[in-house]
Amino acid sequence: MSIGQSMQQQAELFRERYAAVREQIGRVIVGHDEIVHGVLTCLFIGGHCLLEGVPGLGKTLLVRTLAETLSLDFSRVQFTPDLMPADILGTNMVLETPDGKRVFEFQRGPIFTQICLADEINRATPKTQSALLETMQEGTVTVAGTRFELKKPFFVMATQNPIEQEGTYPLPEAQLDRFFFKLVVGYSSREELATIVERTTRGIAIVPEKVMDGAEIVRWQQLIREVILAEHVQDYIVRLVLATHPEGPFALPITNQYLRWGASPRAAQAMALAAKIRALLEGRYNVSFEDVRRVCLPAMRHRVILNFEAQAEGVDTDHVLLEILEKLPEKSSDTPVTAALAR
Repeated sequence: MSIGQSMQQQAELFRERYAAVREQIGRVIVGHDEIVHGVLTCLFIGGHCLLEGVPGLGKTLLVRTLAETLSLDFSRVQFTPDLMPADILGTNMVLETPDGKRVFEFQRGPIFTQICLADEINRATPKTQSALLETMQEGTVTVAGTRFELKKPFFVMATQNPIEQEGTYPLPEAQLDRFFFKLVVGYSSREELATIVERTTRGIAIVPEKVMDGAEIVRWQQLIREVILAEHVQDYIVRLVLATHPEGPFALPITNQYLRWGASPRAAQAMALAAKIRALLEGRYNVSFEDVRRVCLPAMRHRVILNFEAQAEGVDTDHVLLEILEKLPEKSSDTPVTAALAR
């Protein structure tokens, strides 16, 4: 069997296993197909996901249902204004030994898990929100000079209410950048809402089956990274990110008009990896321009910062990014500068 045939078989098996997880989630969650796909993209990449929407749209239920389909440790933290960093990470406790001596012992917090649901994360103060910075980037927790490694795979799935609501605190930009995707959960359609009412008012509890464990997820994460990303497609991703930098060489008029800060290199990494999953699910082992366009919004909408003019005119980040996608050509006449990325 050739290498190409082996990769094709692995890709087909990935689609089957992906569909198995999606099927179990669909037994509980009605509609929101793109949201579910976005959450599963983060899962199979190893990134973290931020779900934003008004209360009651099923954000928490989606994350909890995902945890129930996987053989992974799961914990939930309800973020409130009085929550402290030690309530998440853990703290040193004074314990008395059998011989009457007192010693310090570290009591692990709920972050020591594999899937952590940070529910309504923006209802806690910025000090508490920032407690997750190291954990989300490094997969470690440092307390009193001691560094603890978290078990892999490790995911933070956070929900937040729109910042216009009462009692919310904006997430720090450094923490927003650590989320692989930001997904905006909208309202259900008429048919979907009818199905939700029918399912939830009969008193029948639907329990999804566990279909995947951590070791399998880690294997798929490696396969996804082996998908081919051609140089000209990679250059398109790079130029998309650079097009969000005001006054930069690739900045468009809308960029200079409405953006204060552009996306970080993590945006390029997120688009590249997410596009690879899209390619696999479409039965291809190479990334296309369309794959990149389909993942641009969730990968970049939380990584660009609007200026005062955009806020005053009611322009949101999706509007700016959609125009960049429309105006930026797929191919550039310049020679792609990819040597630095390859190193």
